[in-house]
Amino acid sequence: MPTSDGPSRFPVFVAPPHNTHPRCPGYVPGRVAPVRSPPPAKAPPPPPIKPHGPRPEQQTTFNCSEENQRRGLAQRKNTIICCGVSAGAFLLTLILVFSLKSGQELDENCPDHDLSLSSWKPGHQPDKAVFVRRGNLFRLDASATLHSLIIQSGGRVVFADNAEGTKNITLRTHHILIEDGGAFHIGSPKCRYRSRATIALMGRSDSKAVPDVRGLGRKFIAVKRGGTLELHGTERLSWSFLTRSIPASGLASGGHVFQKNFSRGINLRVVDQDTAAVLLSERYDTHDSRNDSRRLTQLLRSLPAGRIVTLAVGDSAVKSLLEETKKAIEEILGSRFVHDLKYRQAWALVSVVGGGNASCSEDVREHENHDTGGRAVARRNFTTVDGVGFSVTAYSEWTTGFPVSGFQVDAVDQVVLNLQDEVQQTWKPGDEIVVASTDYSMHQAEEFTLLPCPHCTSRQVRIQGKPQYNHVGEIIDGVDMRAEVALLSRNILIYGEMESSCYGNNMCQFFSHDTYGGHIKILSNFTSVHLSHVELKNMGQQGVLGSYPVHFHMCGDVDQKGGYQEPAYVDGLSIHHSFSRCLTVHATNGLLVKDTVGYDTLGHCFFLEDGIEQRNTFYHNLGLLTRPGTLLPTDRNETMCTSLKDKVHKGYTPSPSTECKAVSTFWIANPNNNFISNAAAGSQDAGIWFVFHSSSTGDSHGLVPETKAELTPLGIFYNNRVHSNFKAGLFIDKGVKTTNASAADPREYLCLDNSARFRPHQDADPSRPRVAAVIDTLISFKNNDLGAWIRGGDIVIQNSGFADNGVGLSFASDGSYPKDEGSSQEVTQSLFVGESRNRGTNGGQNKYWGVGGVDGKTRTLPRNRTFPIRGFQIYDGPVRLTQSTFRGFIPTPERYTSAVGFNLKNTWQLTPRNNLSQLSFHSTMGLRAFFGRPGQWFEENDLDGDKNSIFHDVDGSVTGYRDTYVGRADNYLIQHPSCVKMAEWNGVTCSGRYSQVYVQTQGASSLSLSISRDEYPAAPLVLRGINSQGAQSQQYQPILMMSKSYTLHWSGPAPREVVLSLINFDKDDWVLVGLCYPSDTTFQIIADINNRQSNTFDDITDYGTVSSLVQLENKPMDRKYFFDKTSGLLWLYLRARHGRDGHSYCSVKGCERVKVTATTSSKQTCNCTAKAYPKYAKTPSAVVPMPALNKQPCKDCGAQQLVFSSEPWTSYLQTQVKSLSVKEEQRKDAASFITVNGVTMSLSQPGFLIVSVDACSGKVSKKTSFAKVDAKMEQYLKTGIPKRSIVLLATRGQSEGLVGLAPYLVSLGVAKAADLTNKESLALWGFQGGSSPPSWVSLQVGHGDDFLGLQERYVPLALEEYGCLPPATQTRKDLELLKKATGRQ
Repeated sequence: MPTSDGPSRFPVFVAPPHNTHPRCPGYVPGRVAPVRSPPPAKAPPPPPIKPHGPRPEQQTTFNCSEENQRRGLAQRKNTIICCGVSAGAFLLTLILVFSLKSGQELDENCPDHDLSLSSWKPGHQPDKAVFVRRGNLFRLDASATLHSLIIQSGGRVVFADNAEGTKNITLRTHHILIEDGGAFHIGSPKCRYRSRATIALMGRSDSKAVPDVRGLGRKFIAVKRGGTLELHGTERLSWSFLTRSIPASGLASGGHVFQKNFSRGINLRVVDQDTAAVLLSERYDTHDSRNDSRRLTQLLRSLPAGRIVTLAVGDSAVKSLLEETKKAIEEILGSRFVHDLKYRQAWALVSVVGGGNASCSEDVREHENHDTGGRAVARRNFTTVDGVGFSVTAYSEWTTGFPVSGFQVDAVDQVVLNLQDEVQQTWKPGDEIVVASTDYSMHQAEEFTLLPCPHCTSRQVRIQGKPQYNHVGEIIDGVDMRAEVALLSRNILIYGEMESSCYGNNMCQFFSHDTYGGHIKILSNFTSVHLSHVELKNMGQQGVLGSYPVHFHMCGDVDQKGGYQEPAYVDGLSIHHSFSRCLTVHATNGLLVKDTVGYDTLGHCFFLEDGIEQRNTFYHNLGLLTRPGTLLPTDRNETMCTSLKDKVHKGYTPSPSTECKAVSTFWIANPNNNFISNAAAGSQDAGIWFVFHSSSTGDSHGLVPETKAELTPLGIFYNNRVHSNFKAGLFIDKGVKTTNASAADPREYLCLDNSARFRPHQDADPSRPRVAAVIDTLISFKNNDLGAWIRGGDIVIQNSGFADNGVGLSFASDGSYPKDEGSSQEVTQSLFVGESRNRGTNGGQNKYWGVGGVDGKTRTLPRNRTFPIRGFQIYDGPVRLTQSTFRGFIPTPERYTSAVGFNLKNTWQLTPRNNLSQLSFHSTMGLRAFFGRPGQWFEENDLDGDKNSIFHDVDGSVTGYRDTYVGRADNYLIQHPSCVKMAEWNGVTCSGRYSQVYVQTQGASSLSLSISRDEYPAAPLVLRGINSQGAQSQQYQPILMMSKSYTLHWSGPAPREVVLSLINFDKDDWVLVGLCYPSDTTFQIIADINNRQSNTFDDITDYGTVSSLVQLENKPMDRKYFFDKTSGLLWLYLRARHGRDGHSYCSVKGCERVKVTATTSSKQTCNCTAKAYPKYAKTPSAVVPMPALNKQPCKDCGAQQLVFSSEPWTSYLQTQVKSLSVKEEQRKDAASFITVNGVTMSLSQPGFLIVSVDACSGKVSKKTSFAKVDAKMEQYLKTGIPKRSIVLLATRGQSEGLVGLAPYLVSLGVAKAADLTNKESLALWGFQGGSSPPSWVSLQVGHGDDFLGLQERYVPLALEEYGCLPPATQTRKDLELLKKATGRQ
């Protein structure tokens, strides 16, 4: 993916014209000073400082200016000395100039071209600590080994380079410290380093000879106050996307491997030349059976021309090998050796039927004895019709007394990756790359070494070996599931030298390998730090807090706000095989992290640490294979969590699920940061996790008394993708514990805490208006548990795609009443796919494999074979789901799969304000909604939230009934006689008005609440309450149909106090309730309005009594109650007297409540059902009439986008090809067609349908059908298809002349003329025009019972490689947002 070149202004290294220009103290050529003043110069220069730690055996201090400091001797200098100095300076200049290669011009942008530098070759002195100070301006010209390198007080070290890139230099040292005006350079942004520079950081954690440096530890590069670090390798594309899927083994057929001892005779394999599939495996015992020899002859003469045949002798094959068989092998396969084959000779052959001698590869070896027989090997390379190279190998030999024969069909060293971007110029043979997993397991990421590939295009590379797993390279079912492909190699390498195994205190109980790597630490008030295109390997220290591959440690503002004319940035880094994180931003603001790859790391990868980091921008970064670590509780897996107990209160064992198990590729501790076009492609827990610190933590503790992270608006979040994560793709929820362990709270400091709720407001002020947090263009797929879990409000998700997740998306409100004032959560213009055509690979730590998907084939599965997959999960609400599309939700006999579902085993409240509208359901749909059934995963399905599950079908796009509510089938509090049962959903659709009554009790424990509607007294709803059993207070929140009457009963003595709050009541909504009490009870009943912000109560009014229910019903507006002692029911109205505003639970005046305080001596169970009914029973009726079923198609429903891509600036063409064979027609399948962006063109008669689409505009330019392949069709294929056309072809029935079509398909991009003999159907995606066919070109054929079915492809439009002109005014939103985020307009 091409991006901008990063920051637009860079330091420029300008050499002075005569080397005599006066310089201010501390001058460093090329350093751009920040706006703030640099550290003051010291005059005279300081004496040599004490080295960090004990003095090594030798110490070298360079200070070339000492003589100039002895000003008392200046009068003794004479003219001869001055001339000598001048001549020496002139000679030095000449030496420096001529030291540059002949023809190499000086470049003021290149730091090593500065003429003030002197050549430095310190050699290998591992015991010498070297100090480089003022006046020491060195160009390192050769590899060196030093104890340590300290650059300070104006000293400078620059790595030498040359135009040819052959000046390869390695520096080995324990540490490098840059401070107080010191500078270290390898290349610059405008003169990138061409050669290979390597810095090896040495040392063990337990070495006594090399003690820690205070605040820095060991094995480091550190930049302190006044230091400059500029590292700029050759600019190389950091990562791209696959554009063509690669199957496991590299071959769609899966390849073939066979080896056997004593397989006597001739062993044979017949291989399809178009697909590499083995069509026939057979053994012919031509040693003992003449009949087998005849069978072999018959087979060979029956094979069609072009078929691949491979033979291998096991033991011996000649005793009964007939002459006719030998002749057939000679004539058909071109063998030269079979005629003279001898007893027990090893013989192997690979050939093509009808190809003659030129197509035959064979080998024969003499048999000397059982132990020394030669090995005969035959091998030939071929190409599939899709252009994939493969080898067929046969071998025969005697080894250790056994005859061995075997075959291999594979793509080893022949697999070519097709990529989105041009990489040929910067990705070179020998480089290392990684291809991300596109399945549930992150462990399917694979590393490869690049091989030379002279035939590759600029967007292709060839890999060594072959892939073990499938890697998707296409849009599938509308969601961009293309694998990320990252370059790990850079020409600047910094790495930690490692031991062969774990040792010492390096967490060896969890890791077998050494985890004590190197680290880079940047501290505050540095002068300049810019890192670009550097490889960091074996970095980070697992057992040491603060030692990370790259660590910006408490640097404050590092952009223009902090006085830096050139803001700090990290660009194009490759951080891999790291032992503690990737990049840490710690109390640092305004940092740009761009195009950086973090692969195979321990602990959180991209890590914001203390909760106060803001305004940092992460653009186009990739993290994958993020493993658990030990540093923080949130880094740990279950084993680490329960084993590491040194920081918990004595005797306490942590709970992994609630305190740990949160390791994430992006760990974001403050929402005010920007995330644009990043990819989190595999973590043990989450891809991107927003966590909220209530106060600053760690080293920042006390700097900011209150972070207000929960209230802080979200920065830019655009075009990010999350996949192959175990827990969740995106997770926005929870905080961290900000106090140390104690007896009161024994949990460890910084463990997960469930107290935080994201509720952004203007200026982080809860008294000011809310600010919506917008999640725009999120791609989330193959996350084992959740595609996204988001708690809080107001939050909007838009233009996003979810596929193959256990649960696609689940919202949770930012609290429950009475804590939450009501907020909005919205999903719009999004796509949900249950089970896509990405079937995955069985392996790579994928745990579950079973039947599923639209095709009913085996596939990898999330969580479990029986786990109920859901697209959109309703937990509490209110949520609004609108203008979105669902496809691919098909239940199986083992599991329920639904588009809309509910949180499993839900104790929590739900609101009827969960509004669904303008939804579209694809034809590949089973259950649109599901309310659960008792059984696995749902258990008894009888918790309070389960029973109150409900949503509002605003426009009828879900059920067909406009403005109705869909709830659970057994909940009669919401029903009336005209409701429509939805049996498969376990639901019911009803009209009406619905709200909640929040019931709080005090003074009675372990009570269940039974609620009966007077119209359905035989079907009460029993709620057990949200709080734990035994609690003295309890809360219930039933959903009630308005304008109806209800009775409430208890499972024990009536509570002393009951508070009834009106939730989501609109003005004048009412219900009549009767609460059960003993007949001797007296009451105090008041109404009030609770202002939750100030926790005050207004409009406090006492209730009076009336003498009958009829009298009460005649005065519904009065605050009165009636206690019927005969039935034990206290009757009163709950009526809303004020309106609500927006999504608030309560009225604009506050929360209207009724508080009942009861006094009684009775301890009896208060269930008045038997006395209440039939006395108060009523006839069921509908308050709001049930609407008629709408059978018309839903207009303007579903997402407008057909494709949800990580490159949203690219347009795609949705295409479908449905070809039919004769057998399919006989089975009553009548549909054959081609569809382009939803427009269907049918093929109703036997023959061919060809549709041409302009590849630039996406408009259909031609559609033509032919009954057979005749001269007219051949001419059309030659000249009738416009240039720059996407060509789609479908067949129907007995397609006459199909075999003759093959050569014409080559001109449409097919790799070679396919063998279409006996093929019965065909589907083609081709391209007319261009020298290199696009990677999406595909030919699919069907034969026998192998039907093609409906084939779907998403084809990119308007690409320059098609010959399309780029749009004159195209703007990329990601780049515009990057400018906005970094202030670089």
